This record gives sequence, C-alpha cells and structure tokens, in this order.
Amino acid sequence: MGLLTEHHGLYTRMRALEYLQFFGNIYGMSEATVAERAGALLKRYGLHDALQLRLGQYSKGMRQKLALVRALLHDPRVLLLDEPTSAMDPASAHMVRQGIAEMRADERAIVVCTHNLHEAEGLADRIAIISHGNIVAHDTPRRLKQLLMGDPIMELRLGVPLDGARKFLPPSLDLLEAGETWLRYRDSDPLHTNPLVLRSLLEAGIPVVTLAEVERSLEDVYLQVVSREPEGDFSA
Repeated sequence: MGLLTEHHGLYTRMRALEYLQFFGNIYGMSEATVAERAGALLKRYGLHDALQLRLGQYSKGMRQKLALVRALLHDPRVLLLDEPTSAMDPASAHMVRQGIAEMRADERAIVVCTHNLHEAEGLADRIAIISHGNIVAHDTPRRLKQLLMGDPIMELRLGVPLDGARKFLPPSLDLLEAGETWLRYRDSDPLHTNPLVLRSLLEAGIPVVTLAEVERSLEDVYLQVVSREPEGDFSA
C-alpha cells in the first residue's frame, strides 16, 4: 500500500477527503458515496480527527492507515494488503488487525503479505511461506505445525512432586521431559489421552494445576521450513 508516491508534491498538499475523492472518481463512485464511505472508514481507523491536516503532515503510520482506507473505499471483494501494520504504533496496529479480522466474515478474499509471523498466525486461515520466489509451504497454521513439528506436545503441572504420581499415569504415555512437578508428553490424539491422564490422577487424589498444549509458533514452523527446504515441498 502507498499514497501516490512519497515524492509527489500534489498528494502532500491534499487533505484526506480530497485524496479519497480523487480515487473515488477513478473507481467510478459518486461523490456522495465516496463521502459516506470515506467518513465511516476514516472514523473506523482513527483518522477522523486529522481531516484538516494535509497529507504531508501525516506520520508514516497515519499514511499507512489512509492507504488502507483507500483500498477499502470501493468495497472490493478481493483485498491485497502488503505489510498493512508496518510503521504503526501498537494501538493502531491492533485497530487495523481487528478491522482485517472483521472483514473475514464479509465473503471477501484477503491476501496479506507480511514478515510479522505473529500477525499472520492470528489473522490467516491458510499460510503460504515463500522462499526464493517459490511457495515452499501452504496449509492451515495448525496443519503446518503438525506436518513440520510432529504431534502436539502436552505439558502437565501438578501440585505435588512428580515422583509419587508417575505410577498413576497411563503406561503408553510418550514422555519427552520432566521436572520436579511437571512433565511433557507427545500425543497424536490428546482429545482421547488427556481425559485419561486427568481421570487417573484425580482418582488417585493428586492435584493437577494445569494440562495444556505447549504453544508452537508460526516462527518455529518458518524456521523448520527454511532449514528443511531442500527436502521438498510442504504444501497441502
């Protein structure tokens, strides 16, 4: 996304509504429709109070949000966003991510290009990882994690030392590591195994503090893909 060009003197002298009317004309929209859509979008993305400023007075983050408003002005069915939250403060970035998430329910195809893997994981239904110009992995975030990093890892934390409780655990549990009051195990079917683990411990009177899946981030997936790329394609 960008505003004309960074060096174009015309746009720096425009105000937001003038700028959006310019693009509304290109899209074939009436002035009334542009005014209505622009007003709602500028308010939605926190730019309504800056209407009297010229675009040359906007910060880089404000320009980024205005570029998003421009992209949404004609209510496109397909939306391509390149680093939509770059240069934004955390509050503005949260506002934009929330707006993108809300648009997912509008029967709209949204393609986001970003290096922010936390953002991608939070927004995307499917992830495509590109390396050297080629898509080397493509699937849902959860499926990519399972494909590249194996079955889920569960972490069990107890309110007592583990030694006395170990004998009550299912013997088939695939233990990976353990500490004084905790252990981790890998399981292909936690929906089946976790209730068995909890039932065994609770029936034995052993207090369970937490049982949860160990978080594996999209960054972990990306590093796995990059390190294993010569081995083949990880697309579904």
